[in-house]
Amino acid sequence: MKFYYYSFILTILILSIKGQILAQISDTSILENIAFGSCSHQDKKQKILYSVIEQSPDIFVYLGDNIYGDSRYINVIKEKYTKLGSKKEFQSLKNACKVLATWDDHDYGWNDAGRHYSLKTESREAFLNFWEEPKSSERWTHKGIYHSKIYGPIGKRVQIILLDTRTFRDNLIWENNSGPGKNAYVPNQNPDSTFLGNLQWEWLEQQFQKEAEIRIVASSNQFSHEYNGHESWTNVPHERKKMLELIKKHKVEGLLFISGDVHYGEISKLETEGLYPIYDITSSGLTQRWHNTSPNKNRIGKAVRKNNFGLLQFDWGENPFIRMKILNKKGKVKSANVIMLSDLTF
Repeated sequence: MKFYYYSFILTILILSIKGQILAQISDTSILENIAFGSCSHQDKKQKILYSVIEQSPDIFVYLGDNIYGDSRYINVIKEKYTKLGSKKEFQSLKNACKVLATWDDHDYGWNDAGRHYSLKTESREAFLNFWEEPKSSERWTHKGIYHSKIYGPIGKRVQIILLDTRTFRDNLIWENNSGPGKNAYVPNQNPDSTFLGNLQWEWLEQQFQKEAEIRIVASSNQFSHEYNGHESWTNVPHERKKMLELIKKHKVEGLLFISGDVHYGEISKLETEGLYPIYDITSSGLTQRWHNTSPNKNRIGKAVRKNNFGLLQFDWGENPFIRMKILNKKGKVKSANVIMLSDLTF
């Protein structure tokens, strides 16, 4: 047993040293592996992050519920960030690769909260400080925490778009006024209701006009799945349609979603007339689990109910392709799909 223990520790040390180089990737770095996950409770062990490190990701994207703040007091939220930041597993991840983040409701501050959450300004400041966002970043100059970054040279550019699905979102509609909870929401048909808000939509349209071969849209909530009553884009259907129409308008190619929130993992494929398939790889959660999964006619393969993380692997050969994977806490692949980059074109 001692041999295996010391062998594991040595592996982590080697990957950590290697990662200190990877963590300082530049704008021109060629990305090959992007890992991602969501729903990590600060009070629980997060050894799954060591399995993430073993995959040698260039970048890890936190998709929300990165802590479970759930408070009307900003000091409580800050204390929970501090607890996450003090974990050796989290520190090892930061040393091993570049870390990017967006938020969902629990780290935003309150379960299922949207634009009416009273501490959203203070929570934004706590978020940006914890994730060490440079003071020169545009994230400090606009409301919300949406952001975008492009890596790689011409021909191998990857754009990562971090959406903010909380700051501007209108309240969802509860079924029969039953109150919030799993499977509790019905589609909001009010054309004035919004998921991203006008400012973020305008910004997103600008991002879609930038040049990139692959675009990863990081949304805390699912996009391509079948409606199931959970918090997701399906609860504001005209906003999901708006996203699809915007992709068509600017002929945005190479785009797929990554998402979290639901406490299980799955790969979804949304077929839409006049558009290539929109894939959505959901990874949730790093520490959290749910006792069942919802029906999803758009699902490819099986759902992953145990703790998991997602991985996108890019092969930049003559015919580039993308591997989509969902792995368990031991690093075993539990769901996977491969697509040619040419499949994500008009």
